[in-house]
Amino acid sequence: MDTPCQVDFYVLARPGQSAEKLACRLAMKAWHSGHRVLVQTRDEAQAAALDEMMWDEPPGRFLPHSNGAGSAKAPVSIQAQPGTGADGSDLLINLTAEPVAEPQQFRRLLEIVPAEAQQRAASRLKFKAYRDLGLEPVTHTIGKN
Repeated sequence: MDTPCQVDFYVLARPGQSAEKLACRLAMKAWHSGHRVLVQTRDEAQAAALDEMMWDEPPGRFLPHSNGAGSAKAPVSIQAQPGTGADGSDLLINLTAEPVAEPQQFRRLLEIVPAEAQQRAASRLKFKAYRDLGLEPVTHTIGKN
């Protein structure tokens, strides 16, 4: 890609906020903006839960999606780590604890930072990893009020 990947960190302000629900909302917004979205999950169980959630999250809405590699027709794809690359997607929502190895495959990379301390520590390492690649992550706080 000619332009660097735009990296955004969405920080959940309160314990108990759902990273998966936020991922659904972000995927819906990205799809409506014309992006092809890949959501990378930490494991098959999280992928299956997200697959179910996308049928009605945000409430009353259906997000056209597929679960697993090889479904390039759906505008939103869910893949359990370690994913097989961009698969035609230009926006990645990363729900894993690891930084994306090649973020330049994507125009945008969205990271969701849970409120729990241990998971925040992993997100700090991801933030640093992207900075070390020359990217300039931007932080957004969700649910501060």
